Amino acid sequence: MHKRTAHRWRLTATMVVGTFFAFGTFWLVQLAQNSDTSVDPNSFKNEPDYIVEQFSFVRMTPEGKPRYLVSGAKLTHRPIDDSSDVDLPVLQGVAPGQPVTTITSQRARIRHAQNQADLIGNVNVVRPESPTNRGMQLKTEALTVFTDEDRMTADQPVQVTLGTATITGTGMEANNATRELKFASRGQIIYPPKAARAAPPITGKPQ
Repeated sequence: MHKRTAHRWRLTATMVVGTFFAFGTFWLVQLAQNSDTSVDPNSFKNEPDYIVEQFSFVRMTPEGKPRYLVSGAKLTHRPIDDSSDVDLPVLQGVAPGQPVTTITSQRARIRHAQNQADLIGNVNVVRPESPTNRGMQLKTEALTVFTDEDRMTADQPVQVTLGTATITGTGMEANNATRELKFASRGQIIYPPKAARAAPPITGKPQ
């Protein structure tokens, strides 16, 4: 009689433990499924794969010569579209036979596959004077640079200084290779007085 009772208790305990573990396994499976559905698998695709501070790199021509330099305070690359966000970027065109053009801004988005840089905030373009070209300075708040084509476009108000003349307008396309400058809307050109343009340089020390 005691053996039968002990056997029944062991059997009951085994069934209870088995039921408990079966229920626990089912609960864990449900929890895992709920966790999987609550996390968007696309939420991590736009995460950066590398970040570089105080960086610089050189883009070469097909002939192996430097075409332009890019540097900045911080570069954050995102693999989802092969683009980089840059803080305080500096772009310098150093193509052979062309004057060195320097472009600065507050930030930029570089689209590597398209060889395109979108610069935003206090954009400043400077091309020094050369024996064959007048010096140029361009100021705007947003500028798109097509690095391989050596041209720039803007849909914001732009101020361009060419030598002693100042040109203002909205919407612009500039081709650094051909020295062409076009405005989408009617621009305004301001020339200094003729006497100021023709005035000889001052030499010597003031008395």
